[in-house]
Amino acid sequence: MTMTPSRLRDLHLELHPGSRFFTRQTMAFFGDTMANYAVAREPVTFTTYSGDTVTCWQLRRKRPVKHGLQSSAYFCVDTFRKVSRPEGA
Repeated sequence: MTMTPSRLRDLHLELHPGSRFFTRQTMAFFGDTMANYAVAREPVTFTTYSGDTVTCWQLRRKRPVKHGLQSSAYFCVDTFRKVSRPEGA
């Protein structure tokens, strides 16, 4: 099954209902919409700051938002928790 931005959002919020990542207020603050997101076809694996190796879905922006922000967000394929990826990893 292909992962879509909406499916990723739904799974993330189902398992982490307190998360504010996908709220309308947060997305509006950054000038973002769900239509601006895409998910990489294959999960990526990297080592976190704490030294753990994780496999994550990469949620990327199609276009920059406010202040040129275009960074990707990463969500663990097992827990759908947002994961911070070290620079250059």
